[in-house]
Amino acid sequence: MKLQRLTRLVAAILFFGVRSTLAAEWIVEGRTIGVADGDTITVLDDFKTQHKIRIAGIDAPEKGQAFGERSKQNLSALVFQKEVEARCHKKDRYGREVCAVYVARRDVGLEQIRTGMAWHYKVYQLEQPTQERLVYRDEEEAARAAKRGLWADAKPVPPWEWRKETAKR
Repeated sequence: MKLQRLTRLVAAILFFGVRSTLAAEWIVEGRTIGVADGDTITVLDDFKTQHKIRIAGIDAPEKGQAFGERSKQNLSALVFQKEVEARCHKKDRYGREVCAVYVARRDVGLEQIRTGMAWHYKVYQLEQPTQERLVYRDEEEAARAAKRGLWADAKPVPPWEWRKETAKR
C-alpha cells in the first residue's frame, strides 16, 4: 500500500515537473540589432547569438501594406540599438522566438498598439496573461477611437487578411 502511494506520488511529481518545464518561459536579453517590420526584431545577446524575435500579442502591417513602413519606423524608435528583455514562450513556424519585449520595463508590443501601429493579435490572445490581454484590447479600442496611426484609415486592412489576399495572387 505504501509503495503504491509512493509510486503515484513520484509519477505525479514527474508529470507536473515535465509539464511545467514544457510551459516554461525563457528570457533573451541583449541589444536590438535589426528591425524587420513592425512586429519582428533581431536581438544580439551577450554570447553574440542572434535571436529572431516575433513580438507576442500583436500583428503589424506588412511591408507592402499601408502603414507598414511607419509601423517599422515606430518599432525602430522604440528598440533599435537598445537593450531589451524578451520573455519568450514558444517558437513559431518560421523558427522565430515569440516573446513579450520590454525596453526599460516598457512593453513594446503595447506601445505599438497604443500608437496605432499594430493590431492586438486576437487569434493568439489566449497565450497572453489575462491582465495583459485586457490591456491590449482596451488600448487597441482607445487607438481606434482616437484614429491614431492605421486607425486614421476609413477601413484599415488587418495584416492577416492582407497576407491571405496576397497569397491568392
